[in-house]
Amino acid sequence: MRIGLVGSGGGHVRQLLDLEPLWGGKDYFFITEDTALTRDIARKHKAYFIPHVALGQARLGKPVRMAAAAFRSFWSSLRIIWRERPDVMITTGAGSCYFPILFARLRGAKIVLIDSFARFRGPSAFARIAGPLAHVRIAQSRAAGDLWPGAQVFDPFRYLDQPRPNKDALVFATVGATLPFDRLVRLVDQAKQTGLLPEQVILQTGIGSEAQIQGDIADVRETLPFEDVKQILRRAEIVICHGGTGSIITALREGCRVVVIPRSFSRGEHYDDHQWEIAQALADRGLVSMVGEDDDIGAAIADARARAPACATLDPSALIAELDGLVRNWNETGDGNVRKQ
Repeated sequence: MRIGLVGSGGGHVRQLLDLEPLWGGKDYFFITEDTALTRDIARKHKAYFIPHVALGQARLGKPVRMAAAAFRSFWSSLRIIWRERPDVMITTGAGSCYFPILFARLRGAKIVLIDSFARFRGPSAFARIAGPLAHVRIAQSRAAGDLWPGAQVFDPFRYLDQPRPNKDALVFATVGATLPFDRLVRLVDQAKQTGLLPEQVILQTGIGSEAQIQGDIADVRETLPFEDVKQILRRAEIVICHGGTGSIITALREGCRVVVIPRSFSRGEHYDDHQWEIAQALADRGLVSMVGEDDDIGAAIADARARAPACATLDPSALIAELDGLVRNWNETGDGNVRKQ
């Protein structure tokens, strides 16, 4: 069987990487957006890039940009699906993934839709819109599953019983792989200037940042390869990041003290407030410190220093076992658009 893996260019595609025991060794390809992370993926795996599309672009007053990106995505997705002819499409969302799974479904492929781990309280807009195309719907929290008809629930969150890596006097601040986030950059810069961060700071600003760095931060980079990020996280005592699932979970895997500054829709920083949802949920579990609307990064840093660090991850093994059984069944029964070997 040929498996298509479809996810936007940040935490969504990282969740697909976590499913490698399912698709590794099979005939597969990625469809994603062009980011530093996905360029790393493209060096190791067959991958196609499509334009970034999100309904939130219109909500933020950019409907023309959204429409233009959707038009390009429509034709790019059609060409990719026509060429690759997948039998199964596994998607973690979001907006840019709609056309690939639509065309794959029209060609007879089986569609598996895994909604974002960031959705604790209910399904995402992408899940609600693309859900009718899916043969299998996966929610990653009970509350979201209860509000998404036909969804199976697999909660992948797990604490890790492992030694914490030895840490350096290092702070890693990152805005993630997709959008710039100048408020985070400015808050980290202010914290460095006022002595709240005496450690060495590595600051990743994102492409297009307009924030001016005034503090003593020698290592400022727009983007970082994902392999470099993993090496930095292994050394970093503190991580200051946006509220993206991928950034938070990769830091928790390495036992970092995590300070989360969620992007805010009302400030025009993201398409909705789902980052507040995940940040608050993890803060309630005592795993991260959170900067609220008051932008009091000093209090969050102090809280992170006082809190015992924990190691945690997303363990999709139960989901992988379930999907592996489904794919094997589809292959053996010829159910769907399955090639004859």
